Amino acid sequence: MSESQLWNDVDDYFTTHLTPEDEALRAALQHSEAAGLPPIAVTAPQAKLLQLLAQIQGARTILEIGTLGGYSTIWLARALPADGRLVSLEYSPIHAEVATRNLARAGLDDIVEVRVGAALESLPRLAAENPPPFDMVFIDADKGNNPQYVEWALELTGAGSLIVVDNVVRDGRVADPDNPAPDVRGTRTALELIGKHPRLSATAIQTVGSKGYDGFALARVLP
Repeated sequence: MSESQLWNDVDDYFTTHLTPEDEALRAALQHSEAAGLPPIAVTAPQAKLLQLLAQIQGARTILEIGTLGGYSTIWLARALPADGRLVSLEYSPIHAEVATRNLARAGLDDIVEVRVGAALESLPRLAAENPPPFDMVFIDADKGNNPQYVEWALELTGAGSLIVVDNVVRDGRVADPDNPAPDVRGTRTALELIGKHPRLSATAIQTVGSKGYDGFALARVLP
């Protein structure tokens, strides 16, 4: 058995026993695939981890940067109370349309708002609305802009908020300081920014699974 097959089998086992998907979640993946969206959504165990983090955080408001088909959005929104709010930013109008339908199918359209457009244009507009600090921010968009997303996450959160950055290992390429790829450079810059920022306490975790070798960073906003 190959290493990747073993990772897939373990993910399947975890999903079956710890993170079973219901019809709304399965439909979100099926409709995303049918619409031609790339198969890059988080896995069910990873999505359940995000949900647990939001619940542990006691989150009432969540900002998601990168919606795709809304699979992770559904998991996160289900962690919120009935009067909670989740704002998800998505660059692609097609992806946003698919996500909006998936969220409506899951009965979450009352608490989730999908905003369409480049995140670096949507974030200043969101900040201009002067919303209460978001309790949690999940960053899972174009990796080259991760440093700017972290900066905006700090702008839109407060002491005690949690910032999660996905896909920070990049198949191990993140350890190579000479790698010129934008996703690696953006991720390295974001991690180094997080590490030296006086308002953040953070760590990063390597993961393996059906999406390969990657990982995520967790940062808590300090007073």
